[in-house]
Amino acid sequence: GILVDDATVTIENIERYLEEGHDLHTSILEGAAQIAVPALVSTLCICIVFLPMFFLSGVAKYLFVPLAEAVVFAMLASYVLSRTLVPTLAMYLLRMKDHSFRPTRNPLTLFQRGFERGFERVRLQYQLVLTTFVYRRFLFVPVFLLMCASGFLLLPWLGQDFFPTIDSGQMRLHFRARSGTRIEETARICDLIDKSIREKIPPSELESIVDNLGLPYSSINTAYGNNGVIGTSDGDILISLKAGHRPTAELTAMLRKRLNMEFPGTIIFFLPADMVTQILNFGLPAPLDIQVAGNNTEGNRKFTDELLTQIRQIPGLVDLRIQQPFDLPKLHIDTDRTKAIEGGFTQRDIASSLLVALSGSFQTTPTFFLNPANGINYSVVTQSPQYSIQSIQDLMNVPVSAAGAAKKEILGDVSTVSRGTTMAAVYHYNIQRVLDIFGSVEGRDLGGAATDITRVVDANRKNLPRGSTVTIRGQIDTMRTSYSGLLAGLGFAIVLVYLLIVVNFQSWLDPMIIISALPAALTGIVLFLFLTHTRLSVPALMGSIMCMGVATANSILVVAFARERMDHHSDALQAAIEAGYTRFRPVLMTAIAMITGMIPMAMGMGEGGEQNAPLGRAVIGGLMLATVATLLFVPAVFGLIHNRKKPSAPETAARGRMEPAYR
Repeated sequence: GILVDDATVTIENIERYLEEGHDLHTSILEGAAQIAVPALVSTLCICIVFLPMFFLSGVAKYLFVPLAEAVVFAMLASYVLSRTLVPTLAMYLLRMKDHSFRPTRNPLTLFQRGFERGFERVRLQYQLVLTTFVYRRFLFVPVFLLMCASGFLLLPWLGQDFFPTIDSGQMRLHFRARSGTRIEETARICDLIDKSIREKIPPSELESIVDNLGLPYSSINTAYGNNGVIGTSDGDILISLKAGHRPTAELTAMLRKRLNMEFPGTIIFFLPADMVTQILNFGLPAPLDIQVAGNNTEGNRKFTDELLTQIRQIPGLVDLRIQQPFDLPKLHIDTDRTKAIEGGFTQRDIASSLLVALSGSFQTTPTFFLNPANGINYSVVTQSPQYSIQSIQDLMNVPVSAAGAAKKEILGDVSTVSRGTTMAAVYHYNIQRVLDIFGSVEGRDLGGAATDITRVVDANRKNLPRGSTVTIRGQIDTMRTSYSGLLAGLGFAIVLVYLLIVVNFQSWLDPMIIISALPAALTGIVLFLFLTHTRLSVPALMGSIMCMGVATANSILVVAFARERMDHHSDALQAAIEAGYTRFRPVLMTAIAMITGMIPMAMGMGEGGEQNAPLGRAVIGGLMLATVATLLFVPAVFGLIHNRKKPSAPETAARGRMEPAYR
């Protein structure tokens, strides 16, 4: 819709000259020349609002810089074509107007005539309303501004998200049994969960279930994974749904509630299944991450447990868990060094003997066998079979050997064993050990949850162990950074638009009149997002920035024509009314074209359309109210600022002619 604006205004102005009785050649030259500068300024205003996009950082930069480049290049090409190709085609396709009325039965001609009569009636009614507001400008302008300001009272009820949630038709369930669970037992638990899922989701909605258990074989795969797996007790279940399924969020909430009740000893939570959310999480397995860093592991553990208990009371937070569990079983072997030395063993000898018996020697002292027949080296690994070590007593019977030992001993002769627990995984961030509280948001906006989490975290900072820190990471931190950048870009865009108009109009007042429609555009954005139950998000802010340029473009057409008429007869009020009446059609045409072009996006049509729906809705809402402001408020402000002299004779006559509009 935005790409046809320049061509639409050009053709409409040529048509207006033809209706006034000018010949075709003059109409094209005069009509195109009259709006050349205003159209250029309008195009530059639309382009310049995207300039702040190039100064963004993080994920918002990579998402919106290509969009900004595409819009800018397309708009510049559109303007060039509207100055060259459109007038040329108009010379060949348009004809002189025949003002004589000829009877016809052509349905298209009859429809056009009926439409023109109806449109002219609407425009006359608009002229009467505009006249009323222009002559009652001292009352209308503050009331309109007050109404725009009152619209911002809805802002706290919008809610804030980083990006909208996409219904990708997939769910990614992760379960974690007790630390140390063997892979065979994990597989049995996974089968039970699969069976329960198939009972809860009917076959008409369930496409497939894919299981992935344990740790990846390669550490490289672990580094590139984002599921937070820590051992053989972990498992991923990818659930694919058929077309026509119920909302994925509804199924996720149902499974989360029921599966946690059926498997109380297993931690079950959901990971992001779509690629966009995984990218927005920056490799984390959850959008929320409260990270406690420090060297006092035990003190941090107590602090994290207490913090998790309080965060669980925040409504809307789900899948809360500590990523690093402390329940991994361990056997602590304590060597009696006196006995060991008497037998000729050192601590290293005992540890090496255990290493060879339990996991082999390939990692520490690799051994190779060279086959003389083919000249190929083969790895030789010495390891006790698992079935020979089934109890602690079997472990104590592991032989211990050393080069200088007088005789061989067993582990039980020089060591004792005791049971205990330890961390199942050790995480580091900037060298320091960290503990992470991961979680997600359900049925609530991310911004509201972030506010409550920040309040709880700040209230508990005084309880941190000495030298430890607590940081809120994940999408919350990224969202705040992106919001600050986009809001600064929004303000910067308005300033750039104002300065650009100042340069072209050589005036400080007229640009203020032009951008006076922007508060109405912002109010329209807030109101339309509220009515469509759409939360504020990065795409919505991007749409707001885009709307600033489009809303300004129409105001430029009105103010530029008003200045031209005022220079002609020096009557600011009459010039404002004439500008609104004359530019009524092109303003409506460009606004309707833009709104129509945004409707498919606003409806979220297509795969993943929910991602850009807030952008379309923000543009539609802002442009709807900005169009009203352009046609009613901007002319009133023009008359308010420029009508500083006493009413002249033409003004008195015009007021007499327009008086019935408000009597």
